[in-house]
Amino acid sequence: MNVGSGGGEPGERPDGAGPDGARPGPVTGAAGILAAHGSVFRMGGFDWDLVAGTMIMDEASLDVFDMDRADYDDRPESLGSRVLPDEGRRLDTLVAQALKDGSEEYGAYFRIRRRDGSHQWTHTQGLVHRDGTGRPVRIVGVVRDATHELTESAARLGLDEGRRKRAGVVEGTTAALAYARTVQDVIDLLNDSHALEHFGAASLVMGLLDAGRIHLVAEGPAGAFVPGTRFTRVDEPYPMSEVIRTLRPRFIDSARDFSDSFPVLWPHISGLGITAAAYLPLIAQARPIGALGLLYSDKTGFSEDERTLLVALGSSIAQSLQRAMLYEQEHDLAEGLQQAMLPRRIPEVPGAQTAVRYRSARLGRDIGGDWYDIIPLPGGRVGAVIGDVQGHDTHAAAVMGQLRIVLRAYAAEGHTPATVMARASVFLHELDTERFATCTYAEADLGTGVVQVVRAGHVDPLIREPDGSCRRVPVEGGLPLGLSAEFGRLDYPVTTLELDPGQTLMLYTDGLVEKPGSDLDEGLQWLSALVRRGPADLQELADHLCDVVADRGGEDDVAILLLRRQGAPGSQGAGRFQQHVAQSDPEALSSARHMIRAAVRAWGAGERADEIELVADELMTNALMHTDGGAIVTLRVLGGPRRRLRVEVEDRSSALPRRREAGEAGVSGRGLLLVDQLSDAWGVESRGGGKCVWCEFTVEH
Repeated sequence: MNVGSGGGEPGERPDGAGPDGARPGPVTGAAGILAAHGSVFRMGGFDWDLVAGTMIMDEASLDVFDMDRADYDDRPESLGSRVLPDEGRRLDTLVAQALKDGSEEYGAYFRIRRRDGSHQWTHTQGLVHRDGTGRPVRIVGVVRDATHELTESAARLGLDEGRRKRAGVVEGTTAALAYARTVQDVIDLLNDSHALEHFGAASLVMGLLDAGRIHLVAEGPAGAFVPGTRFTRVDEPYPMSEVIRTLRPRFIDSARDFSDSFPVLWPHISGLGITAAAYLPLIAQARPIGALGLLYSDKTGFSEDERTLLVALGSSIAQSLQRAMLYEQEHDLAEGLQQAMLPRRIPEVPGAQTAVRYRSARLGRDIGGDWYDIIPLPGGRVGAVIGDVQGHDTHAAAVMGQLRIVLRAYAAEGHTPATVMARASVFLHELDTERFATCTYAEADLGTGVVQVVRAGHVDPLIREPDGSCRRVPVEGGLPLGLSAEFGRLDYPVTTLELDPGQTLMLYTDGLVEKPGSDLDEGLQWLSALVRRGPADLQELADHLCDVVADRGGEDDVAILLLRRQGAPGSQGAGRFQQHVAQSDPEALSSARHMIRAAVRAWGAGERADEIELVADELMTNALMHTDGGAIVTLRVLGGPRRRLRVEVEDRSSALPRRREAGEAGVSGRGLLLVDQLSDAWGVESRGGGKCVWCEFTVEH
C-alpha cells in the first residue's frame, strides 16, 4: 500500500489546509465510537494525510494488522509487509481510482498475512476529504477483521483473487502438459524453476509407482530432497504411500497435523517451514500410477475450492503421464520391431568402406519404415539399398522388413537392378497393403567403379569427392514401389555412374533433407553444404549428419548409407565385372551393354570401346539364341607385359560354336568371323556342364 504519498500543488499550504487556512477537524461520531470499542469489534481507525504522506493508526487498527506499535513508523508503506502482494496492488489501484475520479469514499476487502503465517480477510472503508480546488488531501477511515463476515457470494463477486489464480494455474498447467510427449517431458515441466511459483507451493515432489515401489522422479526446489526416500514401498508410513493405497487425496492443514500424521517424515522436512501440504494420487483408468505432493509455507488449511482445484490438477497430470507412458510403450515396440527388421550387421565389403545409420523421429511422430541394406554379390559386386515405407507406425516397420528381405533375395539371385526393383514393386502390391515405398537400389562393381542405379520415387543420391566437395547426381526414376505395379508401369530406367577411388556414394531418406518451410531443392543444397563441411572419416561423417538432424528436431525418420570406393584417387588398377543375363530378359541384355561400355571407359580402353562392346554383344546374343537358359558375361583386365582386356560369355550348353562362311543370302553365321576379326585372340573352354567363349583385346597402359 503506497497510494497518495505525493506532495501538494503549487500555491497550496504544505500542512494540507485549504486556501483560507482552515483544516478539517478530527473525525468523531460513529467512527470514534467504533474505534473506542475496537477490542470488541476488532475494528480501528486511521487518519491518512495525503500531503505529508503520513498515516496515523490507532492501537485497534494496528491490532487488526497484527502489528506492534514499535514496528510502525506512521508511514503507509510499513503496512506492505502485512498485505499480500497481489492484494496490495489491487488495493492501491482501487484507492488511486477513487482519488482520481472524484469519489468521496471507497471500500475494499483484502487479505493480510499475520505473524503466525495465517491469512486474514480484512475490510477497509475510507472517506476522502478534498480542498477547495477538489484536490484530495486527507483520507479518514476504518479497518476491521472481516474473516467471519466474508461470504461465499462475496467470493463469487471476484474478491478472492487467489481462487482465480489457482484456477489459472490448473488451466495453464493443463495447456503446458498437452505438449508433453514423454514421461521426461512431464517431469521436466514439474521440475521447472517456475513450477513452484505457479503452484504457489514451497516444495513439490512426484513419485511414480513401479512394481510396488514409489520412485521419486521430481522434487523441488534443489536441496529439498529427503535422503532415503528416492524409493519407498507402498506400505510405508509416508503420505505418498497413503494416497496410493487409499486412492484418496490427503490434505494436511497444519504443521501439527503433519507431525502427528507422519512422524517418520516430519523431522526431515520440518526445517523447510512447512505449514500445510496436499498429497494427490495420480490415477489413470481407475488405477494408481503415482502421487504428487505440494508443500506450503505460507498457509494453513484448504478451502473447498482449493481442494477441488488441486484434485483437478492431479487428474490433469495423471492423464498426461498415462498418455506419455502409452506413447513411449508404442514407440519402443515399433522401434524394437524396426531394429529387428534392419540388418543386424553390415558385412565387410572388399574394396569399399561403408557406414550406415538410422535415427528414429522422437518429435511428434512414431517410428517409420526407413531402411538400408548392403548386399554382397558375386564377382566383386555389391548392392546398396535405401528405402522408406509410407507411414509411421508398427505396420510400416513390418512392411519394411518384408520388403527388405525380398529385395535382398531378388538381388542375390542375380537379377539386374531394374528387374529387382520391378519384382519388389509387384511383391509390395500383392502384399494386400495400402502402403507404398520409395527406394533407390545401386549395384556397384568395385573393381571397375561402374555403378548401376535404379530409383523408385526416391530422392537423388549425392557423390562426395575426395576433396570434400559434394554434388547431386540426377537419376532417372520410376514410380514408387507398389504404385508402379498397380498402374502397370514396371519399366525402371537404369542410370550408370562411374565411382572413382576415394569418391563416396551417399544414399539417404527424405527425412535428412526435409526442413519446415523449405522445398526439396533447398534441402539438398543445405545437405550438400553440410557434407562439404563435414569430417572426412566416413563413420564420423555419418554421426555428424545424424547429430545435426537431431538438433534440428526433424519430424521424420532418417536412414543413411555411405559407400566409399577404396584406392588412390585417379588409379586405374585391375578390375573385374560380371553380370547374369537371363534368356527372356531384354532389359538385362541392354543393361549389360551399358555396363560394358562404362567399364571399358573406366579402365582407360576407350579407343577400343566400340570393338569390345560389339564383340561382347555378339557373344551374348549367340549364347541366348542358340542355348537354353541364360548367360554370364564377365569382363576383366589382365596384367602382364601387355595390358589386355578379356571378355568371357559362359552358358550351360556343351555344344561348341562353329565358325563358317555365310552365303550371299545368309543372315547369320558371321558372328565368330566378327569376333575373329576384331579381337586379338579368342577361344572356347569347357566349364563343367557348359562352356565359356572368350576373347581378348590388347589395350594401352
